[in-house]
Amino acid sequence: MSKHTNRRGYWRAALCLALCLMTVGVQAKGRKESSRGNYLLPAKRTYGYLNCHMSDRGQWTAYALSRDGQHYHDLLNGDSIFSPHEMAGIEGGTRDAYVCRRHDNKGFLMVTTDMHNGATKRLKKPDVWCNFGIDLLTSDDLIHWRSTTIDFRKWQPSVTRVWAPQVIWDETYVWPDGHKGGYMIYYSMLDPEREKYDRMYYSYADEDFTEITRPQLLFDWGYATIDADINWVEADGKFHMMIKKEGGTTGIFTTTAPSLTGPWPEPDATRYVDFEGRKKCEGPSAFLLKDGKWQIGYIEYSSRPRHYRLCDADETLTHFSNPRDIEGVGAPQHGSFLRLTKKEYKRLEKELKK
Repeated sequence: MSKHTNRRGYWRAALCLALCLMTVGVQAKGRKESSRGNYLLPAKRTYGYLNCHMSDRGQWTAYALSRDGQHYHDLLNGDSIFSPHEMAGIEGGTRDAYVCRRHDNKGFLMVTTDMHNGATKRLKKPDVWCNFGIDLLTSDDLIHWRSTTIDFRKWQPSVTRVWAPQVIWDETYVWPDGHKGGYMIYYSMLDPEREKYDRMYYSYADEDFTEITRPQLLFDWGYATIDADINWVEADGKFHMMIKKEGGTTGIFTTTAPSLTGPWPEPDATRYVDFEGRKKCEGPSAFLLKDGKWQIGYIEYSSRPRHYRLCDADETLTHFSNPRDIEGVGAPQHGSFLRLTKKEYKRLEKELKK
């Protein structure tokens, strides 16, 4: 065999190795991005947006659709998309709905606060704003939902609040049997026998999304915090949290962490949604438009009627601008947003038309 033949063979092998490494790198990047939640539906496949929210007319979950993420129209006239009495096993109310895709893109998940203010006397709750659990829901089509209710009294009998759960896939989580990956569910909780104010906790759910692990403390900043919303931000390679804090300067603030479980430092006092002055705000929900720009939804609840607001954020999800009321949603309250394909959008319009 000649030297030229050996040289050709060497470069051919080197080229094959390089291509293999490039392919593995792209696949790994794809897995990493998909697990973050923001990239499960590529921009080129985004046809419209779903606003899944608690209705301000009642304690149920409603849908609204939009083509551009700005202008919406209600489905079912803003009525409930399912029976809250069937989905919320303790109280019969599904509040603070958060919807997302499964990490493998084979279906959808939703988490809600299991709470109904009218059930206080029946359940002997200490207060109207008390509850005992959350609901885990799964669906293949965003229309037909199955639910499992988690009652936190099995871990902490004296718990009086479990609020605003949200979920994100954590590819790094390791289960006791060694397999990796789980849905991190984070929420605020109050157990007055153990703590003086609401703190952020988390649990993990497996692929079935029917059981969760025992609550663990996510952070404690020394004052009440609720309504956390965590997103992976590609621009700086960090997890960003928007959250309502009720100590010091109140409002919706941001903080960042290298991993989902932290450490989460106290928010930067200069980076917060400050458009509303002294009006009270909560329920932040950040989502990416198909052009790659961030948009934030939140509730300004001091006014009557309440205002559900949208604003823009920069690529690092820290500087906010252009506040305005959401358009076309009849009674928006705490909720979330999801990018949709054309097929998904059209099916919702057809099946939930009224």
